[in-house]
Amino acid sequence: MSVDQKSWEAAVRHLYEDAYPYDATGPRCHADWVLDVIALMKRVPDPRGWAGLDDAAENPVREASPTYPFVAHPSEYIAERLREIDRESAENLLLALTDDKCALSNVARFTESPDELRAMARTILERFGDEATYHTNVNRPGQVSGTLDFSSSSWAYSPLSVYSEDYGLIVVSDTEVGMFWNFSDY
Repeated sequence: MSVDQKSWEAAVRHLYEDAYPYDATGPRCHADWVLDVIALMKRVPDPRGWAGLDDAAENPVREASPTYPFVAHPSEYIAERLREIDRESAENLLLALTDDKCALSNVARFTESPDELRAMARTILERFGDEATYHTNVNRPGQVSGTLDFSSSSWAYSPLSVYSEDYGLIVVSDTEVGMFWNFSDY
């Protein structure tokens, strides 16, 4: 099933407008998709022209550091901080990224039901197709390899930004790479 621009942009905007997000998609140009992630951190344009969210886009710090708020790391550094997760964990992670602390309890602030919010997360992932892979810097391993356990109160992440906390999801298809990231500074 293919998702249309209006539905995708509405889901992204609704879920993340109250966070401090970087939600964007770029083209997949390399076999090593981490190189495409680095290009995306530098704000490569969306291949379809669809709008994402980028709260740091106009920050003057970007003149000296085009990847801001991400730190300009080599691809090996980024790759070793990411782990692959399954689609259900990716859906849950998209919902946890809607506010600080990367927790599913963040959805309580919405007026929509959990099923309606999950449908929005699925809309976001539909853009990338059924063969996409999902990667995160969040370490909340579930009992099954490749899953995240959001019922656990203990978790960790491997930061990639200048902020004290950042967590996100990278979605990789044959043609596109998407980043859905949230930042906090305490």
